[in-house]
Amino acid sequence: MSDGSPLRLIEVEGPGLGPWIPALGGLRIKVFREFPYLYDGDEAYEREYLSVYLRSPRSLAVLALDAEGRPVGATTCLPLEDEQEAFRAPFTSAGLNPADFLYLAESVVLPEHRGRGLGREFFTRREAHARRLGLARTTFCSVDRPADHPARPAAWKPLDPFWSSLGYVRRPELRAVFPWKELGERQESPKTLTFWTRSWHD
Repeated sequence: MSDGSPLRLIEVEGPGLGPWIPALGGLRIKVFREFPYLYDGDEAYEREYLSVYLRSPRSLAVLALDAEGRPVGATTCLPLEDEQEAFRAPFTSAGLNPADFLYLAESVVLPEHRGRGLGREFFTRREAHARRLGLARTTFCSVDRPADHPARPAAWKPLDPFWSSLGYVRRPELRAVFPWKELGERQESPKTLTFWTRSWHD
């Protein structure tokens, strides 16, 4: 359990994230093993996946550090036009310009540090980054899982109400297909993710 000690948040941009990649990858592997992602990750995959943030000078990572300086939570974002084609394509197909959006990627927090307001703070800081970059819209996506999925914990609740409270709207017409290796799988398989968006013109 967390001892309740204050967490220190730091912001790192672009290539400056390099030294933190192993720690960020480790957090993603731990947290995304949980439902609904069920991600069976490894360090090599993480280095490749996270390299996009090193290549984008406009990317941002926010890291939550404990009293010993260890990352216990993190979130990332970058302009959607700097993301992989799989994430840009749904917007282009819908007649939306990826250059208008900041893509809000993962927010991962170790279980013992949840319930301390990090989720909301991560959104606040990424949205502030969007405004600094002059981007009018923010977006993220979440994996689609059926309500009767056999791995769904009985106490699990979707984050839809939380995201809606922050002004985000689910966009069923904006869907991406992205592969990863799921727990129990021998190889990667495609997963469908649905985007949520918020417009700062509203």
